[in-house]
Amino acid sequence: MKAHDGMYIDGAWRPAAGTDAIAVVNPADEQVIGMVPAGTAEDVNAAVRAARAAFPGWAATPPAERAARLQALHAALDARRDEIAATVTAELGSPVKLAQAVHAGLPVTVAGTYAELAGTYAFEEKIGNSTVLHEPVGVVGAITPWNYPLHQVVAKVAPALAAGCTVVLKPAEDTPLVAQLFAEAVHEAGLPAGVFNLVTGLGPVAGQALAGHGDVDLVSFTGSTAVGRRIGAVAGGAVKRVALELGGKSANVILPDADLARAVNVGVANVFANSGQTCSAWTRMLVHTDQYEEALSLAATAAAKYVPGDPEDPASRLGPVVNAKQRDRVRGYIERGVEEGARLVAGGPDAPEGAKTGYYVRPTVFADVTPGMTVAQEEIFGPVLTILRYEDEEDALRIANDTVYGLAGAVWSADPARAEAFARRLDTGQVDINGGRFNPLAPFGGYKQSGVGRELGVHGLGEYLQTKSLQF
Repeated sequence: MKAHDGMYIDGAWRPAAGTDAIAVVNPADEQVIGMVPAGTAEDVNAAVRAARAAFPGWAATPPAERAARLQALHAALDARRDEIAATVTAELGSPVKLAQAVHAGLPVTVAGTYAELAGTYAFEEKIGNSTVLHEPVGVVGAITPWNYPLHQVVAKVAPALAAGCTVVLKPAEDTPLVAQLFAEAVHEAGLPAGVFNLVTGLGPVAGQALAGHGDVDLVSFTGSTAVGRRIGAVAGGAVKRVALELGGKSANVILPDADLARAVNVGVANVFANSGQTCSAWTRMLVHTDQYEEALSLAATAAAKYVPGDPEDPASRLGPVVNAKQRDRVRGYIERGVEEGARLVAGGPDAPEGAKTGYYVRPTVFADVTPGMTVAQEEIFGPVLTILRYEDEEDALRIANDTVYGLAGAVWSADPARAEAFARRLDTGQVDINGGRFNPLAPFGGYKQSGVGRELGVHGLGEYLQTKSLQF
């Protein structure tokens, strides 16, 4: 797609306030594929003014009409699936099959769920002698990451619009092109001017201006815990609502009676998908000590199938990471793991064989990892799996919960009741039992430092509503 050289504000593409631009780079070949404006506080101010002006009218729009506009947005995105997938492959480096199935398919599905919810949600309810109203919170500042660039946009913007809020979106600077595609779809869907606004720019400039803006009522941010902490502090100082979807270091607990081969193979696939750039990835595999060596052998065999390759090739299962900084960060963690005594059973810190260009990392599996190691505690955000041993279920639970994060996890057992009992004791927001499928209507979000609030489904809609009680 061709990049827009302006911002989408108040229903139209308009020139940016400044002249600075951001180069969008294809991480597979390091070539510049587009330029987008680097927004300033002035651009953010204009977008927030437009959103504020549009808010009363959109909030007063009957839910059925909002649902119809969201249905049109869903249709517009659905019609652009191929363009969305190609764009994400180009700017993120996602293998084309993953881009089609997940990066294009999932946000289309989520948009459809909110088109339906907008028309069926009970925005009023009777409780005794009270009528309780669920009203839109106001202007939303949405700051989204690069790893699932359209899904994260839709997971914030769709429920906000369904609730009756207006939105200013600041997408990640690495993947702004698919956000521009989304703005085109919004325009095509006929949403009123100012209801959705897009400002591209750098996090410390445009993102900071949006997060700290006095006329933004709620900030929804997905990204690192470090940045989320700063946004939370700014929002807390202004006593404004905040939703934070942050990091993870999720445990994949394989109980001794589980189908070990299936659990290991699915676990490896989970960690290496999207080049490991998934906040909810099960990056710590916990295996009973009696099955540990067998699990290592299975994991090494599975990892060998993930050969870094051209994301445009349908046969590729592993593309590059998003940029040079991320590549260096991940390789640095692999080096740290070796230094701390973990044993490589696959991969390593060196560049993949034959990768002369592109931000590629070798898919890596560590054995002999102990819970206190850096690679077992910190989010690496690359194709790196750590495998830890445990003695019994209590030991497994202690290791699984021994982290500042609590976003996701998995449990495997031949006895579903045993797996469920274990899952109930995990300090985490979402647990897949025996490979349970992702549910776009189920709430997604974390415990502890993995965040505040939930996304997706009715719980995601609730984040953008505030309650008023009328007593009769």
